[in-house]
Amino acid sequence: MTHFVSHVSAEEERRVRANDREYNEKFQYASNCIMTSKYNIITFLPVNLFEQFQEVANTYFLFLLILQLIPQISSLSWFTTIVPLALVLSITAVKDATDDYFRHKSDNQVNNRQSQVLIRVDANLSYHIYFQADLLLLSSSEPHGLCYIETAELDGETNMKVRQSVSVTSELGDPNNLASFDGEVVCEPPNNKLDRFCGTLYWRDKKYTLTNQNMLLRGCVLRNTEACYGLVIFAGPDTKLMQNSGRTKFKRTSIDRLMNTLVLWIFGFLVCMGVILAVGNAVWEREVGSLFQSYLPWDPPVDNFLFSAFLSFWSYVIILNTVVPISLYVSVEVIRLGHSYFINWDQQMFCSQCNTAAEARTTTLNEELGQVEYIFSDKTGTLTQNIMSFNKCSINGQTYESLKHLVLDFTPFNPLADPDFCFYDDTLLESVKVGDLHTHEFFRLLSLCHTVMSEEKSEGELVYKAQSPDEGALVTAARNFGFVFRSRTPGTITTIEMGRPVTYTLLAILDFNNIRKRMSVIVRNPEGKIRLYCKGADTVLLERLHPCNHELMNITSDHLNEYAADGLRTLALAYRDLSEDEWEAWSASHRCADKATDCREDRLAAAYEQIEQDMMLLGATAIEDKLQEGVPETIAVLSLANIKIWVLTGDKQETAVNIGYSCKMLTDDMTEVFIISGHTVQSVRQELRSEHVSVLDDVWIGVFFTLWYPHYMETEFVSTACACKAVICCRVTPLQKAQVVELIKKHKKAVTLAIGDGANDVSMIKSAHIGVGISGQEGIQAVLASDYSFSQFRFLQRLLLVHGRWSYLRMCRFLCYFFYKNFAFTMVHFWFGFFCGFSAQTVYDQYFITLYNIVYTSLPVLAMGIFDQDVPDQRSLEYPKLYEPGQLNLLFNKKEFFICIAQGIYTSVVLFFVPYAVLSDATQSNGVPLADYQTFAVTTATALVIVVSVQITLDTGFWTVINHVFVWGSLGSYFTIMFALHSQTLFRIFPNQFHFVGSAQSTLLQPVVWLTIALATAICIVPVLAFRFLKLDLKPQLSDTKRKPVGRSVGGAWRGMGSVSEGRLGARGGSRRSGYAFAHQEGFGELITSGKNMRLSSLALATFASRHSSSWIDTLRRKKHTHAHTPPSASGECSPAPSCVSGSVPPLSNSSSVLGGSQDTPIEEETGAAAPAQSMQIVPASSTQTTPALAPDSESAAPQGPAQALNAGVLSSSAVRCHGGDSPGGWTLTLGTVQVSCLL
Repeated sequence: MTHFVSHVSAEEERRVRANDREYNEKFQYASNCIMTSKYNIITFLPVNLFEQFQEVANTYFLFLLILQLIPQISSLSWFTTIVPLALVLSITAVKDATDDYFRHKSDNQVNNRQSQVLIRVDANLSYHIYFQADLLLLSSSEPHGLCYIETAELDGETNMKVRQSVSVTSELGDPNNLASFDGEVVCEPPNNKLDRFCGTLYWRDKKYTLTNQNMLLRGCVLRNTEACYGLVIFAGPDTKLMQNSGRTKFKRTSIDRLMNTLVLWIFGFLVCMGVILAVGNAVWEREVGSLFQSYLPWDPPVDNFLFSAFLSFWSYVIILNTVVPISLYVSVEVIRLGHSYFINWDQQMFCSQCNTAAEARTTTLNEELGQVEYIFSDKTGTLTQNIMSFNKCSINGQTYESLKHLVLDFTPFNPLADPDFCFYDDTLLESVKVGDLHTHEFFRLLSLCHTVMSEEKSEGELVYKAQSPDEGALVTAARNFGFVFRSRTPGTITTIEMGRPVTYTLLAILDFNNIRKRMSVIVRNPEGKIRLYCKGADTVLLERLHPCNHELMNITSDHLNEYAADGLRTLALAYRDLSEDEWEAWSASHRCADKATDCREDRLAAAYEQIEQDMMLLGATAIEDKLQEGVPETIAVLSLANIKIWVLTGDKQETAVNIGYSCKMLTDDMTEVFIISGHTVQSVRQELRSEHVSVLDDVWIGVFFTLWYPHYMETEFVSTACACKAVICCRVTPLQKAQVVELIKKHKKAVTLAIGDGANDVSMIKSAHIGVGISGQEGIQAVLASDYSFSQFRFLQRLLLVHGRWSYLRMCRFLCYFFYKNFAFTMVHFWFGFFCGFSAQTVYDQYFITLYNIVYTSLPVLAMGIFDQDVPDQRSLEYPKLYEPGQLNLLFNKKEFFICIAQGIYTSVVLFFVPYAVLSDATQSNGVPLADYQTFAVTTATALVIVVSVQITLDTGFWTVINHVFVWGSLGSYFTIMFALHSQTLFRIFPNQFHFVGSAQSTLLQPVVWLTIALATAICIVPVLAFRFLKLDLKPQLSDTKRKPVGRSVGGAWRGMGSVSEGRLGARGGSRRSGYAFAHQEGFGELITSGKNMRLSSLALATFASRHSSSWIDTLRRKKHTHAHTPPSASGECSPAPSCVSGSVPPLSNSSSVLGGSQDTPIEEETGAAAPAQSMQIVPASSTQTTPALAPDSESAAPQGPAQALNAGVLSSSAVRCHGGDSPGGWTLTLGTVQVSCLL
């Protein structure tokens, strides 16, 4: 449970004044200390006992203990109850103390993260340090108060983001200036909205608007910034991170809830038995007992038969209390603890790369792992590594694939190559070496068209800082193939092209956003020629090509389809040559749009649209978003186990769909996919209803939902979503993730599991029945909030199908046997009551009653509950259908409970009446009758121990040495202890305590006693054996048929059903998906051209040519031989592709031209604009046109004309274009992929 200091009243606004502690303290804001522990040294004992006695069973046994202290109603000694009760309370207290110790340790680790506190609320945070509170950025070591951060713990994104201080505070970097700063911030109260902040800074009689771009939130990490200074706005529980964490909930398994219900039923059954026996006592005392009053009077204060019956009722409640055994609960805790250690010790769930083992952070949910029906998974860092790799490309109609035979060594060719870059197709490297113009222009575009920042830590050691990992992968690929992005200024880009430094003048950056789905740069080469380079989603770029690109576009589209079929993130590349007049005219219109005071974004978009037309296609790239190892296989196996997997991600639609295909969650056999994206409640409701009708025909598998739902739509949403094969929710906030989980818990009554690796997953992890944390790159917040943790998603398969299934099986078998043996033990007292005048006399001696559940029968059932298994772990993985009994709750339910109770009652009848019938007329060898109370008690007790021991040998499916020791050792301990308790020695020492002196020895020496025990055992066990053999023969379970190998086809039964080893997915026709620029924000384009992110020293570029010898390129030229590059024709053969114009393409290279300058302007007040709402528009596709291989130069530019879209044969009958930004406040559900029209 998480504890925080609550405010006296609801906070309407927050006021914080810098360097004024007295002013701030009067508001009593929360401190920055986090406390998740429940106890301390003083409060542990009273609080823990109070919590334990809130358990109905513990309170019940405390009540029984009080009753046993009353001599008039107790026929048992008090120690028969206090010993097991004290044992249970002690073991539970030790477990709770251990758990809370680790909570204290975790709290100390979080609370002791170091920050350099300069003044009351100002912090100087060093390089790569976590922010410990929500700060208003005042200044930083970077120009213009910029600060680079990573928000992985908040939104799961590991790409770099930028924040900027208000302009008037950006120069407060000196501690003396900060000490004199007395500005006051008035802002919104604490809330959970990660993407927005609204406040005002009042300083020096002026006010300045504050937005989310000025905030550094708790959980963010400082990157590539030496130091920054901030004013604490929210601390501790008020931070947005903690506001999104949700409340910690006490989680109980479905078996726990069922056990509570069954215990209440058993207690009711106990009361009924007590009433029956009390009525019998009243009748007997009135009709028979009154005849003995002269020499057997009632004990005071009993003066009539009714009061005698009243006392008899409580006496029988004490005697029969073992039907609700207190040892049940402590045994359950011990078994769960054992299962937890098995998870911790499992070497197959140990990650050697991370040196991290799986960890069961709770011991109360293990069997719930065997009943999961819904898995809710984060994407970034959970399914993927968030590491992009350049995998394939298409250049001028020629495809280059990384077939992973022998990795290329780029070092001899390029000393600036990244040693970690891997590519396997040597024909692409050879094409670069021989100087193919198309290939050179392809990589030139990748080295220029981006917003990556470069840092040279040492000579030749370049480090790229990319806003999205996609861009980093593309620029790194260009770097390794000889086109090295070196550095940039606000007006220039410097590259090293084939060993020679080249500086381009950066004229404009047409930045990326979620509407455009592309970015462009306009550069002037050293010869003065102007060229526009563009890269973006193929669905928007191909329709902006010149008509003469028709044939090349068809070939490239085929390649894009192949790449998309492999689950790769595709990107199309194009260029356009501009004349000086075209540039000047467009530049003027662009400046007007940029300076517009109204509709600035729309005007800029129109200007960008104007220039990005009639481009020439260069090719396409394919980037692999590397999945975690074994993700596709794990999803395939879990799906076969009837587990439904939903992906809940903050990413936008295209990203989630790509990952859905990559991990085989979405496949080609899914007939149809649709998107729900209504802007009103009515439209969304109508779409949900229409798609739900389609579900009845099994036509579709997916839906996107981007509107916050009202409560009355919950049922429609859940029914539609749960009918789908795959669900992906996009653009969801952390709390919305939790709400999706709560919906399923509320409406489906199914066991849910949430898995994630970032702080943005904490609320989802806490909401689900089971929370799993991935110990990855995004901090430890998810792990700290989780119930189980490990380092790889693939371990989830073993956690559920092996450990979860075994835990459920073991717990069910344990409970069935436990209730059976206790009813068999207790009900003998009930039958005996009818033969002892309802006097509350016990059948067994009191020591047997005390030791029965603690010693004689506890260890064998514990061994079965800890070690038992029906099939080996490998069989559990090979046959996922074995998991389904847990989902259907077949192994322990109310029906199984009553069967166990019936068997226990039947056993008690046999154990009482068979010895009673035999011994009533039996005699010893010397003729002395055996029909005495002590002989009957020893015979019945011995038969009981033997019968339950035989029964557990039948119930145990997997024998270990420990099982043998415990079963046979328990039998041996029974006889050893019984002979000791009935010995003369103890009787002489304690004559008032041991009344059965010599009974065991005299009884067990009689052959008739052993024959009676054998007869009772046979009558109890033979029907069970017969029933089980018939059931195995007539109605075997799947586990019964899979215990032993039956041939090669057995293990592979499931592999033909969606196995990921079948090879890559087939081509999906028009289901191509673009993976470019998946960052949630716009790029760094405006920031770069403004010069705000540039240090003054970076404007003076050093000559790079003098640092590196160019002899390596000269060597290549000498080795170069005449070699024609032949792209494939439309038929697939390697023949030259048609071109509009003959000639070659002059490379943009050779000399340097630097355009400096900064466009920075002072800022008084800053405001933010909200992103437009998302909408979908269907745009008919026009006829397809041919694209030339490459235009020779800017003078021979292709003729102007309208942009053309793809042919219907490529993208079906229409292409879908998305307008408007993704709505960060909404959430998206997907049950499939993207456009319906693209899959038909």
